[in-house]
Amino acid sequence: MQRLRAWFLAPGYLVTVGLFAVPMLIVCAYSLLSRGPYGGVTTPWTLENYLRVFDPLYLTILWRSVWISAVSTAFCLLLGFPLALFVARAGKRRTLFLNLVMLPFWTSFLIRTYAWMFLLRDTGLINTVLQALHLTGAPLPLLFNNGAVILGLVYGYLPFMVLPLYATLEKLDPALLDAAQDLGASPWVTLWTVIVPLSKTGMMAGCLLVFIPCLGAYLTPDLLGGGKTVMIGNLVQNQFTTARDWPFGSAVSLLLLILVLGLLRLVARKEENLL
Repeated sequence: MQRLRAWFLAPGYLVTVGLFAVPMLIVCAYSLLSRGPYGGVTTPWTLENYLRVFDPLYLTILWRSVWISAVSTAFCLLLGFPLALFVARAGKRRTLFLNLVMLPFWTSFLIRTYAWMFLLRDTGLINTVLQALHLTGAPLPLLFNNGAVILGLVYGYLPFMVLPLYATLEKLDPALLDAAQDLGASPWVTLWTVIVPLSKTGMMAGCLLVFIPCLGAYLTPDLLGGGKTVMIGNLVQNQFTTARDWPFGSAVSLLLLILVLGLLRLVARKEENLL
């Protein structure tokens, strides 16, 4: 049985080694090499690429990436929890509302981001309406700033918060809510003392699913932030494309991976404490 089990698991091992382990080893090797005269990698082996990450410029980019991702995750939680609760209690229309939540996935993320650019630019719909109503005398700077990036990230990753919250709230025993009501608890007290504590697992999963993609995002900051909002994903992209500094780009990628793995480990420990 052990030999048969090994044969059945062999394709999975091959895929894991070929598509994950080997590329990761290549990136690790690149991060310890030097940049070639015309790009690429060359010897000597060095740790300079990792030391460069601690330059104040790159630490500022890292900090900007972390706080923008954290703020975007917080907004997704604030918007996603009531929406997930509404969908979970929608009864027969639950499937319809759930499909509406997933509807944006049917359209390219790039197209949706460009749509926000057309809405937020100086001659876009929002500024045009505000000026037509004489609410503003000049176009508001809605594009190419941190606010536009946060808006784009919240819009893009809100479904990733709603879906795990919905999965948790759907399994909530209605008898607990009835018991709280029978004991005289108001709807707000029931929300904060019953629903929210029982949905912590979904909250943690949703925050994780939103924070990690936001931390490595490069398309939304590039389009909605312009050159004013550079996040760590843009830094990695620029090192592999414009600067052609593959060793430094590999080092930044690995440090970002270590940060994400540390976050996953922290969340796993909290989940163990909850259980």
